[in-house]
This record gives sequence, structure tokens and C-alpha cells, in this order.
Amino acid sequence: MKTSLRVTVVFAILLLTFASRHAHAQAMPNPYGQISLEVARKVADAAIAEGKKSGWNVAAAVVDSAGDLVFFERLDNTQSASMIIAQEKARTAARFKRPSKSLEDALAGGRQAILGIPGATPVEGGIPLVIDGKIVGAIGVSGATSAQDGQCAQAGADTLGKQPAPPAAKPATPAPPPKK
Repeated sequence: MKTSLRVTVVFAILLLTFASRHAHAQAMPNPYGQISLEVARKVADAAIAEGKKSGWNVAAAVVDSAGDLVFFERLDNTQSASMIIAQEKARTAARFKRPSKSLEDALAGGRQAILGIPGATPVEGGIPLVIDGKIVGAIGVSGATSAQDGQCAQAGADTLGKQPAPPAAKPATPAPPPKK
């Protein structure tokens, strides 16, 4: 077996192992849909209101299902880095079809491979937005602690009604040993 093919096979085995062992980070099965500017603004406004009510200077970004920015809002005196971080949390939630906290939890559980996944921001504060059973985008919030960002993002997502939870975790199955 040539070296490049061997590397490809090993990489594929690692990906399959990661996917099967960490079902708690499974993507929501929902198909993608579209979000309107009006809905995006409503979601961001609720997240910003939650931050303001609690005295947290936050930024809120709403992206479409591809992770592209639809609406952005921030409170005065929000740290500059939060403008980018809020967008990246939202992109993570939309593109991976799961809350960004699920990636944070996997990382905290020892899955350092999360750090090598392009476009993954494993920090709480990004939540997929679901309308009529379709993921239409996501909201990302940054500026306070991760848990506070998550609280603000949830307040925004809650404007759309009850959001479905990601699939329940399945028991991890051990990976078969690599063949020689």
C-alpha cells in the first residue's frame, strides 16, 4: 500500500472512530432552510436585551444555514474580539448542526482532535436556529463568560419557540483495533 493511500485510510478510520465514539456531539438531523432578515433581527435583539438586562456587554451575530452573516448587533463597550468570536460561534452552530457547547464539552472530555477541525469554535454561545423543523441559521453571542453568552444566545433562540435538542447520546462503542 502506498504511503499516501495508507495516510488516507488511517485518516478515514480516525474520522469514523471520532464520529462513533462521540455521539453526544451528534448533529441535529434537521435539514437546512432559510432565515429572513426580520427573523435574524428579532433573534439578535432578544439576545442583546438579555445581555443588557444582566449588565453584560455582548455582541450577537446571526448567520444563515451556510454560516454567512445575516445580522449583527453589539452593545457599547463590548470588547473588540467579541465581534469576531460571536460570528465564529454562530458559524460553528450552523455548519455543524449543533450548539457550539457540544464541541466544548467534547474538548473538555479529552477530544483534543476538536482543535484540528477547520471552522470549529468549541466555546459555548452558538446555537442553531430551527423553524418548521429546518435549521435556518444560528446565533452566536460573545462578550461575557461562556455560560452568560450561552444564556443570551438561548434567549435569542427562544424567540422562535421550543428548539429541538440535539439527538440523545448513544453509548460509545469501542473502535476496532487497526489492521496491520
